[in-house]
Amino acid sequence: MEILHTDNGKKGKFYIEQDGEQVAELVYTWAGPERFIIEHTEVGDVLAGKGAGRQLVAKAVEFAREKKVRIIPLCPFAKKVFDKVAEYRDVL
Repeated sequence: MEILHTDNGKKGKFYIEQDGEQVAELVYTWAGPERFIIEHTEVGDVLAGKGAGRQLVAKAVEFAREKKVRIIPLCPFAKKVFDKVAEYRDVL
């Protein structure tokens, strides 16, 4: 499952495509140069139950670590993942 990424400096998203169609996404907005807010995570029925949402959050964490920035998880799903996975809390 390849996770793609786009970022225009104000907003960005991590997403998964299948057959040229977006089937999952994690949307974020930059809140200054040092942090971004995860606003929304959505996984289509085709990937439901396959861990796609968790993989998107993991990719956001990896990105935050590379950029040395923090994450504010306003999205309820992302917040739940951060609550369960202690290893991700270094980017909060």
